[in-house]
Amino acid sequence: MAAMLLIEGDLALPLLLEHLVGEARAMVGARYGAMGVLNDDHTALSEFISVGLTPDEEARIGHRPTGRGVLGLLITDPQPLRLADIQAHPDSYGLPAGHPPMTSFLGVPVKVRDEVYGNLYLTDKMGWSEFTQDDEDLVVALATAAGVAIENARLHERVQQLAVLDDRDRIARDLHDAVIQRLFAVGLSLQGLVTLAGPTAVGSGLTQAVGDIDDTIRQIRSMIFELALDGGGGVRAGVLALISELNAVVGFEFRVTLDGPLDTTVTERMAEHLLAALREALTNIGRHAQATEATVGLHVGSGWCTLEVVDNGIGQHADQATAGGRMGVANLRRRAQKLDGELVVDHPDAGGTRLLWRVPLPG
Repeated sequence: MAAMLLIEGDLALPLLLEHLVGEARAMVGARYGAMGVLNDDHTALSEFISVGLTPDEEARIGHRPTGRGVLGLLITDPQPLRLADIQAHPDSYGLPAGHPPMTSFLGVPVKVRDEVYGNLYLTDKMGWSEFTQDDEDLVVALATAAGVAIENARLHERVQQLAVLDDRDRIARDLHDAVIQRLFAVGLSLQGLVTLAGPTAVGSGLTQAVGDIDDTIRQIRSMIFELALDGGGGVRAGVLALISELNAVVGFEFRVTLDGPLDTTVTERMAEHLLAALREALTNIGRHAQATEATVGLHVGSGWCTLEVVDNGIGQHADQATAGGRMGVANLRRRAQKLDGELVVDHPDAGGTRLLWRVPLPG
């Protein structure tokens, strides 16, 4: 019955492990029980869940066991282990100060798909001097059922994580596909009206409105970037998503080249400034360059993260974008300098603008 409850209980993993220890303890009449979860390389315990100790006893014991002494025997040799006196075993490591005395011991490995997940420990069989073979058989059977239940709980957690990631992706898509593109289009329309209004109160009001829209767009894009990082999308995915978004609002597709280990080399702080710089550069092309094509190159290697953006526009948009100190070259240069990097802007003889933004890689 206990085995079926474990499998069909649909408990979250931490609660499942605690429930497993409680069931095993009740089945064989043990005073104390615990579950030790192995670390990734199966050399020690990464978690230790105990049942039967009072809060005061837990506090006095302090640090949880890591798998030394008799507990380590089940790590090196994952077979059921039954002892009349744990303290008398030659591998006994002794009990820490403040730990209640323990004598009889029963340890059983818990396997998930033939791989040891952890070990179930029971001590001090109440009313008997030691655990019996029947006790061992019962706990082994429970451990087998527990392995199935643990696998079910882990699969359930993965499904929940995937659902969260799907929600993040959907929210991010909705933000940049609908909200940002509409705001960007409104901003471009208002910019056209600023030129018609000229240096009047209306023109000043429109300029302020455009600035407010720019601020809102930056805040939303920052949210999208955070969603992408939390969802494990990585820098490469963030760059491609941003370029895809701006393709739609600028009116042509940027040609893109990505080179080097972006996701494993670029730090989170670097990625934040990199995407902001790319966003600024491409937005300025859309607003000021009157370009019909542009290329984006991002390279990681030789100690540098280098962003190069080249367009075939009128060649003056970078200077225009500096006006008012709100956007443009000043922001790009400031972001590079925060990372001990540099910004170079030039105008090739063939026309257009070439922007080179680069920062040193860590270490």
